[in-house]
Amino acid sequence: MTDARSSQPKPPWRSGAREAAFGVYVHWPFCLSKCPYCDFNSHVRHAAIDEARFARAFAREIETTAARIPGREVTSIFLGGGTPSLMQPETVGTILDAIGQHWRVAGDVEVTLEANPTSVEATRFAGYRAVGVNRVSLGVQALDDASLKMLGRLHSAREALDAVAIARRTFERYSFDLIYARPDQTPDMWQAELRHAIDEAAEHLSLYQLTIEEGTPFFGLHQAGKLKTPDEARARALYDVTQETCDSLGLPTYEISNHARPGAECRHNLVYWRGDEYAGIGPGAHGRLDINGARHATATDKRPEAWLMRVEATGHGLVTDDRLNSEERADEFLLMGLRLAEGIDPKRYAALAGRPLDPGRIALLLEEGAITVDTNGRLRVTSSGFPVLDAVVADLAA
Repeated sequence: MTDARSSQPKPPWRSGAREAAFGVYVHWPFCLSKCPYCDFNSHVRHAAIDEARFARAFAREIETTAARIPGREVTSIFLGGGTPSLMQPETVGTILDAIGQHWRVAGDVEVTLEANPTSVEATRFAGYRAVGVNRVSLGVQALDDASLKMLGRLHSAREALDAVAIARRTFERYSFDLIYARPDQTPDMWQAELRHAIDEAAEHLSLYQLTIEEGTPFFGLHQAGKLKTPDEARARALYDVTQETCDSLGLPTYEISNHARPGAECRHNLVYWRGDEYAGIGPGAHGRLDINGARHATATDKRPEAWLMRVEATGHGLVTDDRLNSEERADEFLLMGLRLAEGIDPKRYAALAGRPLDPGRIALLLEEGAITVDTNGRLRVTSSGFPVLDAVVADLAA
């Protein structure tokens, strides 16, 4: 079989040298079905979707956004959703071409597409690779059929592993997601599943504890006592198994829910967690744009058809465009940066906030073992601090 990784030509929109990190997030809002745990901006449409019309709107919003922030060099692109692998490769190509027409694109740009691991969608992988996608993130979620059915997934475990194998042959890089802390899951069961996943994963895994989000079907079932999730002690044991197993098998934590071999981290997500700049394109997409020395928090209309009409009428789907003050920007930097194993530089926080972190609070958290401060002054949350990360962040930000 021909190796698509070496046989595909370099797309024309990839050029230039790498500079500061700048990402572009593109949101495809449609799914075949709505998973019962999902509170993302995703929508099911039974009528055919006019992809060509949406592709033109994506290109238009990219053009308008680039006019606000010209001169950037794109270092990462992430096509998320929803289910981007429902798009035809030609639609993805149109979006990527539009990005390349309005911004410079780094020669080593990371281009990730989220995909469901169904056999139908896996047949499009070669097409995505041909138009410039070089990394896929597969929503596997579980490796046994009973759990997949409970989670409302449309694929089987075998189908998921077959899709992973196709991704391995097609792309330079790939990752997949799993959800743990599922009903009746024991630490031993999770460890066996996780070991199997690491054998398949190669370089990157995203591992999320099942959370019950208000407004989802799981929320109603949980409230009615028909869906029981692990108690706090069991959830902590499952978390500990996650860290220990991934560390021992060469995929250490680099962000609270993400594990990678050194050098294989998702560069696009690091843009968010390190507080860098990114554009949000598509229905419900968020962005952080630096305009005239100020950080703007942007968001577009979540409703796909309303977003489409806004873009066709005005060139963009923005419903929020707020200028963040220094305190808001510093708090966001703290909240996102402390998710990372590398932690944060307190000097950058002080520069953003106009004041340093409280030394007394740092001393208390050091004494409790929730954080460490290295010889360079970098502040990190410890393995015992990560399970209570929200409390650590709140304490430091107060």
